[in-house]
Amino acid sequence: MAKYFVKRKLQCPGDGYEISMSVCRGRQRVLYPKCPVCRHRDKSISTSTEEVEEYTPMDTGTRKILQLSTNQDEAINRLIFKCYDIRGKYPEQLDEYTSEKIGIATVLFLKSIKEDINNIVVARDIRLSSNALASSLMKGITKAGVNVIDIGEVSTDTTYFAVGSCNYDAGIMVTASNNPSNYNGFKLCHEQAMPISFDTGLSTISEIARQTDLPVSEHHGNIIEKDIINEYKKFILSFATHLKPLKLVIDAGNGMAGKMIPIIFKDLPCKIVPLFFKPDGSFPNHEPNPLDSRNLSDLQSKVRETGSNLGVAFDGDADRCVFVDENGREIGCDIIAAIIARKLLQKEKGATILYDLRSSRILPEEIKKAGGNPYRERVGHSHIKAIMREQNAVFGGDLSGHYYFRKNYFADSALIALIEVLNILSGRNVPMSNLIAPLRKYCSTGEINFKVEDKDKKIEQIAQHFKDGKVDYLDGVTIEYSDWWLNVRKSNTEPLLRLNLEGKTKEIMEHRKKQVIDIIERE
Repeated sequence: MAKYFVKRKLQCPGDGYEISMSVCRGRQRVLYPKCPVCRHRDKSISTSTEEVEEYTPMDTGTRKILQLSTNQDEAINRLIFKCYDIRGKYPEQLDEYTSEKIGIATVLFLKSIKEDINNIVVARDIRLSSNALASSLMKGITKAGVNVIDIGEVSTDTTYFAVGSCNYDAGIMVTASNNPSNYNGFKLCHEQAMPISFDTGLSTISEIARQTDLPVSEHHGNIIEKDIINEYKKFILSFATHLKPLKLVIDAGNGMAGKMIPIIFKDLPCKIVPLFFKPDGSFPNHEPNPLDSRNLSDLQSKVRETGSNLGVAFDGDADRCVFVDENGREIGCDIIAAIIARKLLQKEKGATILYDLRSSRILPEEIKKAGGNPYRERVGHSHIKAIMREQNAVFGGDLSGHYYFRKNYFADSALIALIEVLNILSGRNVPMSNLIAPLRKYCSTGEINFKVEDKDKKIEQIAQHFKDGKVDYLDGVTIEYSDWWLNVRKSNTEPLLRLNLEGKTKEIMEHRKKQVIDIIERE
């Protein structure tokens, strides 16, 4: 029978202080709560399943180290533990104390699923708080008896490469990706760069981190500095095939791309027109979020001004990118995924290509046309990576600017995506706009966000209104008709309802968009 820990909050009958209880649900065993003030221990608590409000899978080894939380540890904000990473405002939600506790908790979690944990890669971006949080994180990891492989300031995909290529046990990247400068956080992965999401470990790490007196090892680990850049550069360049001297504008957004691009492109024939390459964690020019079209205006202007072949904007940790053509027109990430998929399928007919369910219909159509097997998946990099590994998919793309490659340990890399696009442009000898024009077949709303009180109710209302369509609930609700489709889903990271809708024509798209928005905004 499965064993679970349940955190319960109770009022101490001795003096009214709030206390906590852990219940092992599988064996109906109770670790009775004890008030830290009057030491009252309450043995009157039932462990019936009906009274359990929430639980998190835990293993036997981890159970032994859980102890009563103090106010300081319970103040560790559960909300920073997201679906795919850990992220919050610094220092209000995430500070050095929390970071150290997360370091210890991560080791304890990893040891609960694999006893022999020796080395964890730690890297960081250029945010103003990243050095401090990385130092405290490494302190926690080494206290727990595990070595840190410190690879310094690099992009997130460099971290995945270090873990996968050197067979390290895990990796943690200190970054808040595309969030504003006052945020920071951690992206975690297992061996072979397999992601640690909320479902596969972050929930457990959250509960462990909130415990006091976490056990530390008698023998602390060491911090070992390692320069992985040259190895990573060699790996990235292995994807480049006969590049022509193309001119491209790259907007690094004052993030990690400003460090990585000059290193990667030093020995390539391409001419780089740099924008905001100086690393600056305050992000003085614009937020490091290329998915927001407002942050692309400088890139678009510079592409037109310099007569460049294309432009590329990276996010803060340089694991995502957005492209614009030679006219400065933004290109959808699903369109980029389609042209990369076609290229890769030339060498591997019948291969599986993953895409997220928000993508244009043109993507699965092009995958089939090129002889591939399109595989539709719910939104989120941890889901896509897991299914890619399961399906041995050669490539995957999502609408958020992540591009995943089998040869990159099924992990995402914006740099590899850029190299592949340059390979395609070099081979076709046509403007970028001509290359993608046939793929702009449908009209899409883009993602529209709504603040909604009862998200589940709205999703069901939409499903009922359009019940004559093909309805599925893979992620939120997707409803398909012959000439249009929609997806409405709850955000995994924000209190929002997200709408994506596409039609065969602009008129169809606008008409259906109005219908759906009327339902969403109806009281």
